[in-house]
Amino acid sequence: MAKVSVIGAGSWGTALSRLLSTNGHQVTVWSLIESEIQMLKEKREHVSKLPGVKLPEDILFTSDLEEAIRGRDLLVLAVPSVYTRTTAHSMKPFVEEGQIIVNVAKGIEESTLKTLDVIIEDEIPQGTVAVLSGPSHAEEVGRGLPTTCVVGAHNKSTAEFIQNVFMSEVFRVYTSPDMLGIELGGALKNVIALAAGMADALGYGDNTKAALITRGIAEISRLAIVMGARAETLSGLTGIGDLIVTCASVHSRNRRAGMLIGQGKTMQEAMDEVQMVVEGVYSTKAAVALAEKYQVPMPIIEQVNQVLFHDKPVKEAVQELMLRDRKAEHEDLLWDEE
Repeated sequence: MAKVSVIGAGSWGTALSRLLSTNGHQVTVWSLIESEIQMLKEKREHVSKLPGVKLPEDILFTSDLEEAIRGRDLLVLAVPSVYTRTTAHSMKPFVEEGQIIVNVAKGIEESTLKTLDVIIEDEIPQGTVAVLSGPSHAEEVGRGLPTTCVVGAHNKSTAEFIQNVFMSEVFRVYTSPDMLGIELGGALKNVIALAAGMADALGYGDNTKAALITRGIAEISRLAIVMGARAETLSGLTGIGDLIVTCASVHSRNRRAGMLIGQGKTMQEAMDEVQMVVEGVYSTKAAVALAEKYQVPMPIIEQVNQVLFHDKPVKEAVQELMLRDRKAEHEDLLWDEE
């Protein structure tokens, strides 16, 4: 049995706390919001973000960050990506040398273009940082539906420790040394999911969805590989796997926000209606900046950026994508004859 604290009591943190408790670990959940902690204590359920998922009686809840961190074998950092740096900064005084912190959020910091694991290492240099990601909606993990994820770390022993803590008959975990690829795949697929939602709103159908997924992973892979990630990672759970589920699932907040934008709502109106953090909105500007920095063409993500931040009509963005210059699907494949 491990002593585990989940830092963040949103839908994902709540679902993981149930999983970890069911696995037999001693689990504490922290939230900055006192009313949220009281609700979880009284209802044993996150009534607004994960309704219907009852939490075991032995899970502890606290708004005291020091209490949540001291003496724990594993810290699961589950706050939205926009709060990762500030939360990690607040955690620093209480984290012991070598204490393991696994990031389970997905995003890229717009101001620095850093992935979340790097941000945590910036703020908590004494910690041992890892990342857990993959096609894993909280609504399904909370209900105990079979799910697979991948954990990335700098060393194998850390990854295998986290693997053992999370692994169960309904939650299978693989290991990988490619933390960068895991972080980029998890963050950038949210931008493609916004495009998928926009296409759904316009009634464009399965052909369009398949095109967005396949060309979307091509864009993500191009950038990730140039930045130093491995191609194998982007063809795995946190690349194509996470992209498929986020573009197609009814649980996807990014897809839902994209649908609302495709129906004519502004970006802010869509985010307000979803009532949860839409990570893809925050990752879009960072993705465009990374594409410019590394000189990688990312036409789908560029069009999403134009729709979100430059009031470009969705139909016009789709038309531009369809009418781009003719290209080969894979430029590095050679013809038998010219």
